[in-house]
Amino acid sequence: MDIRRAAMLLALPASLLGLPALAVEPPDTGVDAEPPAGTLPPLVVTAPRLARALEEFPAATTVVEEDALQRARQGLQLDEAINRVPGVFTQNRYNFAQNLRISMRGFGARSPFGVRGIRVLVDGIPETLPDGQSQLDMIDLESAERVEIIRGPASVLYGNASGGVVDVHTRDGPPSPYGQIRGTVGGDGFQRLGVQGGGRHENLSYHLSAWDMRYDGYRDHAETEKRLLHGKARYSVDHRRSLTAVISVLDQPLGQDPGALTRGELRDDRRAAAPMAEALDAGQEVEQQRLGLIYTDTDLAGGELRLRTHLTRRDFEQQLPFPGPSRIAFDRAFYGAGAEYSGATRLAGRPVRFLVGAELDRQEDDRQRYTVDVAGTTTGQVQDEMQTALAGGVFAQADVDLTRMLDLTLGVRYDHVRFRIHDRLRADGDDSGTRRYDEVSYLAGLGWQLHPDHRLYLNAATAFETPTFTEFAVQGGGGFNPDIEPQQAVNLELGAKGFLGDNLRYDAAAFLVRTRDEIVNIETDGNAYANAGRTRRYGLELGLDYFLTPDWSLGAAYTWSDFRFRRFEDPATGEELRGQRLPGIPEHVLFAELAYLPPMGYYAVVDALVAGNLYADNANEVRVAGFGVINARAGRRWLPARQGELEVFVALNNLLDRDYIANTRINANPGLAVENRRYFEPAPGRNAFGGIRYTF
Repeated sequence: MDIRRAAMLLALPASLLGLPALAVEPPDTGVDAEPPAGTLPPLVVTAPRLARALEEFPAATTVVEEDALQRARQGLQLDEAINRVPGVFTQNRYNFAQNLRISMRGFGARSPFGVRGIRVLVDGIPETLPDGQSQLDMIDLESAERVEIIRGPASVLYGNASGGVVDVHTRDGPPSPYGQIRGTVGGDGFQRLGVQGGGRHENLSYHLSAWDMRYDGYRDHAETEKRLLHGKARYSVDHRRSLTAVISVLDQPLGQDPGALTRGELRDDRRAAAPMAEALDAGQEVEQQRLGLIYTDTDLAGGELRLRTHLTRRDFEQQLPFPGPSRIAFDRAFYGAGAEYSGATRLAGRPVRFLVGAELDRQEDDRQRYTVDVAGTTTGQVQDEMQTALAGGVFAQADVDLTRMLDLTLGVRYDHVRFRIHDRLRADGDDSGTRRYDEVSYLAGLGWQLHPDHRLYLNAATAFETPTFTEFAVQGGGGFNPDIEPQQAVNLELGAKGFLGDNLRYDAAAFLVRTRDEIVNIETDGNAYANAGRTRRYGLELGLDYFLTPDWSLGAAYTWSDFRFRRFEDPATGEELRGQRLPGIPEHVLFAELAYLPPMGYYAVVDALVAGNLYADNANEVRVAGFGVINARAGRRWLPARQGELEVFVALNNLLDRDYIANTRINANPGLAVENRRYFEPAPGRNAFGGIRYTF
């Protein structure tokens, strides 16, 4: 099959090809398996819950595959691979005390740490808590083989989220046993040693990955130590029923936080830590364990049943890089269960594929917060609470083939979210309380197979997003801020997917999002949030993949974003900010990559990321310059032994040694003069790493 024929098959809906109505996950493959030259493997996505071909889902969807995730990667953070996705913007690769920030169509940009407004799943297990927070430090980048990303409202699919979905898949047990050793070293004291392997014995397949990472960091007081164990085992009861167990264990005993710099400090010494970051020994310690179980029956009454349950425990301590109420500790339990059933039927003579399901998750945080003075001495306690969040949802989706060329996707979901705080520190008053929200979300999408190579779609969807416990808290303490409410969004999207000519694949989307009561950050260090009356987002996203030959490819992604306040009075200044750009998001982002990736032998990849300027504050007083960064990586794979494969690789990040900002702390220190506000976390200059991997 040549590339053009494969492209046409990808573009055609399953009903036109005579394929079964329900798509299933592709079979397990060994780590050394390569598709035949000149073919494109079929892309089936499961992040939309109702599995289907990538081209069929009427929303902006991208799949990042194993080569982009693994080939000569340093593996610091997930952004190394997903920067290629249009509509996605990431910050904070280098501060392991604050973790990676991901925004999709501007949702998530407000977060001072971690991820907000985006649903994150790993191997079918939710990483996103019932209150809407997500942390990415438990994702095993060494065994990740596929990431599916949906841009746009995700509430109808997964509940409490406005921005989209990140669905990470790690390796299954391969048909034949294998083992792998990998070592990587690089600038700024980077070193990682990892092992992984797996196999299959009768009805049991398994895969295990473990690694240890040490990193001194580019800046002062940025050292990190991190260890992760990730395993997956699947027992096949018979040809249709299986039980999968997923386990992960994280130990991060050291994650220093260098803090943000003022503009003057940035000019004087980019490598410096904020003065109070070192004085207070700012940073975090984390221990986390997760166990998930997934039961699948692919032929129950003609459909597929999927059940999941999980339990996560997280112990966390953190000192923020400023005095005051800045020492935090919590013990967390996060557990839940879900069930979904998909099948096929006919309605008025037309084929219908459907999905129904329900899920219930609970979060319990035993949380404390303390005040410290400039010497780092604990001077008091301002928070001692048991916080619980319960999120339950029921949902249904249907795909209807209206004609041979036109199909309709409908979705609806009801969510009940309940927050409860039991305040055990009564000296400052009783902050106990409960908040309850009942939300209904909708999706309607039309897909039109305009041509075997081209598919158009139009969708409309609603979404909601509650404040997290961090965002609910009264500034500098706990309890519920009575003045903050969930945000509501309406999204309209028009898109096209397909091929131009024999070898050029494209994905284009234009969207409009209008949001009411958008949750915005009004002070990073003081942990203060408010609702903006109205915001609106216009955007254009374009992704291109050009397959020059089976080994050579060009990739590009461009995003234009015009995100603005429509009505918002700053609570601190009383200033009306209508028309100002939302902070933390550049107007233009361009990614481009040229790759030579043969199955064996030498390979090389050069990529560039260009981002326009963004604003660090709601009032648009502080402009952060844009940047352009070029990276290169190369290596060689060969078979030095009869049953082994050896790979050696080297890479250069920031090839042209540009100065740029890796992370902007939005609305930092608004009460200070502009020159004293700490917005800027600089990225490293030119830096190199290299490694070796042996698979046997």
